Amino acid sequence: MQASVSDRVLEAATIRRVSWRLMPFLLLAYLICYIDRVNVGFAALQMNKAVGLDPKIYGLGAGIFFVGYFILEVPSNLALQRFGARVWIARIMISWGIVSMAFALIGGPISFLVLRFLLGAAEAGFFPGVILYITYWYPAHYRAIIVGIFMVAIPVAGLIGSPISGAILYMDGILGLGGWQWIFILEALPAVLLGLAAYIWLTDRPESATWLTAEQQQWLTGKLQLEKSRTPRVAPASVWRVMTNKYVLIMALVYAGASGASTALALWMPQLVKSFGLTNWETGLVNAVPFGISAVIMILWGRHSDRTGERVWHNALPLAWMVLALCATFFAIHNLWAMVPLLTLIAAGTYASKGPFWALCSEWLGAGAAAAGLAQINALGNLSAFGFNYLIGYIQAETHSFPLALMPIAVVATLGTISVLVIGRHQPRTVAATT
Repeated sequence: MQASVSDRVLEAATIRRVSWRLMPFLLLAYLICYIDRVNVGFAALQMNKAVGLDPKIYGLGAGIFFVGYFILEVPSNLALQRFGARVWIARIMISWGIVSMAFALIGGPISFLVLRFLLGAAEAGFFPGVILYITYWYPAHYRAIIVGIFMVAIPVAGLIGSPISGAILYMDGILGLGGWQWIFILEALPAVLLGLAAYIWLTDRPESATWLTAEQQQWLTGKLQLEKSRTPRVAPASVWRVMTNKYVLIMALVYAGASGASTALALWMPQLVKSFGLTNWETGLVNAVPFGISAVIMILWGRHSDRTGERVWHNALPLAWMVLALCATFFAIHNLWAMVPLLTLIAAGTYASKGPFWALCSEWLGAGAAAAGLAQINALGNLSAFGFNYLIGYIQAETHSFPLALMPIAVVATLGTISVLVIGRHQPRTVAATT
């Protein structure tokens, strides 16, 4: 009995030490990453008119990011596995920071499209690289809450970034630059600085973590090695076989709906909210509400998934209520106070599903297939955002109906909900976390 208590104390101390060392930095890095990815949504309030972008071109540019992202996603994750997270994450952050700053030079549709493509290429590999990195440090039964904590940066980016971006727009005219240009300059600089810090702060593997005790290193490496010996659904194979595995492709479909909804909210919601006659500052504050509530729900949902060991329904239920809320926007489009709760339900659905989703994926893939598999799921799931954003811009331009423009996302999310329930119907529960 005493040994069992001692093991639990060691486990708790090790996970706590790892979490305090890695997660604040990774959370901050992803917060900056997501702000730089979607701050074009607020910049568009001035930029579109200043450089001559119509809704169709803006939608194409919003989506073309994911083409560059898709092309380099798997190669980037394989490079992280080859060179180590410390070097590769630093490289990614510095690259996207420089490209994001260059957005201040946009002069028309062509430069806008080119820079959005380059930003996607520069950022490719960061998210799946961190998910892969988490599997190096956390046993399976901690991953839903840990991924949830990491991905809470997405709604927090909306919570923090919305009012900040709205305020920066008032810098219009300073040093001869537009407020939209200042958004890109000021919000990109932290990425470069954090990229330099990543090279110093991050540690590639537990075996080289001098900040863990020898006992903690031994426990953690032993626990992770034991999990590697279990048979995953996707067996280790060539990169191509992993990328074309049926579970990888189906889970990419499942992720497409959630990814499409979160991207649409970030890139289009500021324009929707402002259409109710609000100022830039009021738009920023109202826009932050769904993200703030979603951040709390995301953490609680991931914690519940880990405590119960259940993954499939914790993924499917948020997607289902997200679909219902998307459809209900038809009845609230002329009422801001009815629309905000629906936008909150959509945001909560897409974000709450993410922790259990990536925990389930990492359990199915196993160590041998994780680098290519996680990257492929993320790449294909996010590639859908290219189509979704273009369709939103096109449908809105042709019909002037934002709810109708959201319906392609609702269809794909419905297919994803059904798919995860079908392929996960025999999924055993993981061992519940002890902390």
